[in-house]
Amino acid sequence: MKILIALTAMFFAFNSFSKMITKEVRYKMGDTYYKSQLVFSDKVPTNAPLVLMVPNWRGMTEGSLTKAKKVAANKYIVMLADVYGENVRPKNNDEAKVAATKMRSDVPLLRKATNKAIDILKEEGKKLKANQENIAAIGFCFGGGAVLESARSGKNLKAVVSFHGNLNTPDPKDAKNIKASVLVLNGAIDPAVPKEQIADFEKEMNEAKVDWQFVNFSGAVHSFTNPEANSKGRSEYHPVAAKRSFTMMNNFFDEVFN
Repeated sequence: MKILIALTAMFFAFNSFSKMITKEVRYKMGDTYYKSQLVFSDKVPTNAPLVLMVPNWRGMTEGSLTKAKKVAANKYIVMLADVYGENVRPKNNDEAKVAATKMRSDVPLLRKATNKAIDILKEEGKKLKANQENIAAIGFCFGGGAVLESARSGKNLKAVVSFHGNLNTPDPKDAKNIKASVLVLNGAIDPAVPKEQIADFEKEMNEAKVDWQFVNFSGAVHSFTNPEANSKGRSEYHPVAAKRSFTMMNNFFDEVFN
């Protein structure tokens, strides 16, 4: 009898593990093809929220895909968004800087590519019986700036989360278009996001009467969620800040999606 109970327990324990499913999603905008990755658990519930994730300036890397799986867990359907186009896959930071700078210098294109990815995510979400109302966009570094620009464009989102992303924008008045609740997670000593940029962002959000939150993590600089970041004093992984930031994101979603 004890053996049967033990085997039964092992069976249920084994079946409690979830399997992460990854699906390549190819689509076209204008003359450019994009290749994003849809990520979800085989145990994701019906009516799950949809989350678009724009990665850092390195784009569609294995590290970003791993992070997308972490975000998805058993709760969300996530799409890791290709906003460069399928033929742009930076091999190093120098190439990434060129690609990101090109997109940041053309904010209308950046918004358009991000918003197109959201539309594709919604289409894919329908097939999985996802919640078409509970949609969020999150981004890391360059991606954080991208999802904020999507919000400023007036995209219909419930929530936007920027992890150590840039906050500046060509026209702060566009914040009046924001429909989403906004959470910004920032390294308190990030040299890439100076105090003046933070002050301008707060003024922008307040004047537009956006529902926003801003969190500074002590001791954290840029890229604090990236385990591969190791440029001391500038771009460094901070495990405590990383863990807290993902917890805050999930708590934020629990609030906004209910």
